Amino acid sequence: MFRTRVEGVENIPGDGPVILAGNHLTFIDSVIMPLTCDRQVFFIGKDEYVTGKGLKGRLMAWFFTGVGMVPVDRDGGRGGVAALMTGRRILEEGQVFGIYPEGTRSPDGRLYRGRTGIARLTLMTGAPVVPFAVIGTDKLQPGGAGLPRPGRVTVRFGEAMEFSRYEGMDRDRYVLRAVTDSVMTEVMRLSGQEYVDMYASKAKAA
Repeated sequence: MFRTRVEGVENIPGDGPVILAGNHLTFIDSVIMPLTCDRQVFFIGKDEYVTGKGLKGRLMAWFFTGVGMVPVDRDGGRGGVAALMTGRRILEEGQVFGIYPEGTRSPDGRLYRGRTGIARLTLMTGAPVVPFAVIGTDKLQPGGAGLPRPGRVTVRFGEAMEFSRYEGMDRDRYVLRAVTDSVMTEVMRLSGQEYVDMYASKAKAA
């Protein structure tokens, strides 16, 4: 349906913990990208996706858990901590954890500043980071709603990045920012997106 072109998938290690970090244009990114990988990719998702009632609720729960979504209550002051700890658990089990450092979908197709949770995860677990870019999904599902239309999508993976030189520095905010920015620079290179040095959530609220 999406005529997906895949580049660089061999950069994903065949075993052990791996963080896949990339851009986020629309809802179907979390469906298309994992389908291009030989290993199962786990993502954090809103727990409301799997707690619905009736037939629709059961079908949604079946679908989202089937594509590797791990439900977490992300509302409230401890939502970010819960998501971080869930990602850490997945990595410590030797699995592949997918994350969107922007924290939300891009409001306009540009790449926004990354949040430092990605840096904390790689420094706490030692897992390498494989940057990726999904290209074209915003044309197939504008605004992230409704059924996607057929079309061409490219999923591009970069070379694995490791940050062992910063071991034990996962509470240093300058190190966290430097690691996050280096990952986002690679995502920008892979995607060809224009970079905006502000958080996407602030752009949406403006």
